[in-house]
Amino acid sequence: MSKTSFLMVLPPVIFAALAAVFYIGMQREDPDALPSTFIGKEAPVLPDATLEGREPFLPKHMREGEITVVNFWASWCPPCRAEHPTLHALREEGINLYGVNFKDTSDKANTYLDNEGNPFLGVAYDPKGRTAIEWGVVAPPETFIIDGSGTILFKYTGPLIGSDYEQRFRPALENALAAK
Repeated sequence: MSKTSFLMVLPPVIFAALAAVFYIGMQREDPDALPSTFIGKEAPVLPDATLEGREPFLPKHMREGEITVVNFWASWCPPCRAEHPTLHALREEGINLYGVNFKDTSDKANTYLDNEGNPFLGVAYDPKGRTAIEWGVVAPPETFIIDGSGTILFKYTGPLIGSDYEQRFRPALENALAAK
């Protein structure tokens, strides 16, 4: 095969390979979902620190036999502020809701909770964001559903609002509660 004919065949071959990759990607169950390597694994460690004046969020809280929802948030995060009423509604439903405040100052976090209300049973404090890295948190807010033995069942990235919340998070929470 001459060099010229090889160069003529190369673009259609590259196009066909790329089209195959895209087609396979579109056949995934939920192409918008961000897969998490933590699903089905034990929840990572929590920070030792707690926001001053708040109830602590301890590892034992994720292993008490009940479904637990863990929300990573920050006072400077607009989507976190948008989802705050939903967090209050979850607590009013009796959901065991705990928070991890990260990359924030304790003063600003406490002021935010004082002004907007504290929906959390306990709050861990991760000022440098190291625990968030251990949990695979990319950007707040991110929320995890944990089973009664401390295993991660579901990870939700983004604010708990709107149709995505209703179509993805709520069914996952309902399924977890029904299976316990």
